[in-house]
Amino acid sequence: MNNASPAGTAHHKAAVHKDAHHDALPDFDAVLAAAARIAPHAHVTPVLRARSLDALAGCELHLKAEQLQRAGAFKFRGACNAIWSLTEAEAARGVVTHSSGNHGAALALAARTRGVACHVVVPEGAVAAKVAAIEAYGAVLHRCAATIAAREARCAQVQAETGAELVHPYTDFRVIAGQGTAALELLSSGGAFDALVVPVGGGGLAAGTALSVAALSPRTRLILAEPSGAAETWASLQQGERVTQFTPDTICDGLRGTLGEPNFRMLHQHRAEVVKVDDFDTVAAMRLLWQRTKQIIEPSSAVALAAVLTRTDLFAGQRVGIVLSGGNVDPDALPELFARG
Repeated sequence: MNNASPAGTAHHKAAVHKDAHHDALPDFDAVLAAAARIAPHAHVTPVLRARSLDALAGCELHLKAEQLQRAGAFKFRGACNAIWSLTEAEAARGVVTHSSGNHGAALALAARTRGVACHVVVPEGAVAAKVAAIEAYGAVLHRCAATIAAREARCAQVQAETGAELVHPYTDFRVIAGQGTAALELLSSGGAFDALVVPVGGGGLAAGTALSVAALSPRTRLILAEPSGAAETWASLQQGERVTQFTPDTICDGLRGTLGEPNFRMLHQHRAEVVKVDDFDTVAAMRLLWQRTKQIIEPSSAVALAAVLTRTDLFAGQRVGIVLSGGNVDPDALPELFARG
């Protein structure tokens, strides 16, 4: 991975903490350290262009293809950084997380690169193809009810029984720093961006992206694409405090999580903007991307392209980067999904 430190970044103080409740937040040096740490394991994914999509969007799109990342999503970046940040003693005890899919698969695969035991708590109703991937990468599965409270309780139980290190899907600072490497690569790919658009659920990718944008391209607007049926990030940033009481109603299964506390603080500080997207438009964007680029992405990824296509007024004539976050969609679900779009 050719992610040379840009001139002038040496003055940043590195601040990586595993404790998501620590006052100090991770900074851009943490992203640079993550880039170096994951370089032997993660792919540098391509940036795709499609003139026909540019014409429809009324702007110049640069699509960071994280669906081509290992385990099929950007999540491998954060998981890999977390795994290779462990001390030998921590690695010997293994890791545990809760996940409905992509983070669990990514952590299981990353753990395998270091020979670390991995436990994943999976909620009822998770996408079958994603659960199969978690298992295929060698994780021990633990089932629980489909609520955040149930996930966290089961995680704590597994931790107590095994001594495993918790690697939270989006509040873990090692994960946030790792996710920031996708934007680091995109922003280093040549030319300035007027806006960078990423999906937001728990906020790991969004917060990591904020670190890279602030350091490398502070004039670039960070736009978060969020399903209308799970728009608590939009509400939180509007109100200036986290909104946690909501019931998600969206096909974007990867974006149903509650925005994390450190993630909220980072996005609030960065003054990130949110575009809410209806599921209908997300599926239409997913179908369009497949037709025009022959790339398969999941709804939780397509929401970012949908945000640009439905709010062309925000991006007209601009150079826009989009992180296509993942491509782990269940093939059996595609006919029904596309029928909705």
